[in-house]
Amino acid sequence: MDVIKVSGTSRTSAVAGAIAGVFRENKRAEVQAIGAGAVNQAVKALVLSRGYLAEDGYDVVFTAEFSDVDIDGKVRTAIKITVQSRLPVTAGDAPPPSSP
Repeated sequence: MDVIKVSGTSRTSAVAGAIAGVFRENKRAEVQAIGAGAVNQAVKALVLSRGYLAEDGYDVVFTAEFSDVDIDGKVRTAIKITVQSRLPVTAGDAPPPSSP
């Protein structure tokens, strides 16, 4: 599975379509962004892709983490966001209610 790389100049709708397409094919997608502008575009695309996938009956969630990436011999820190299907929560999985 290819990582979807987002830049600060990426078109939000194009990235959202790519995320949805990769998810439909693999039931998982990974998005990578380096820099504030790229992260902004990635987050907007992720939200838009969630709507696209919801129309197809998929309920997805996103998890983010830092990732070191080698670019031209330099190590850069990227944000890697993983798109996965939300697993149904059963009564046994729910956390206990908090006490007052």
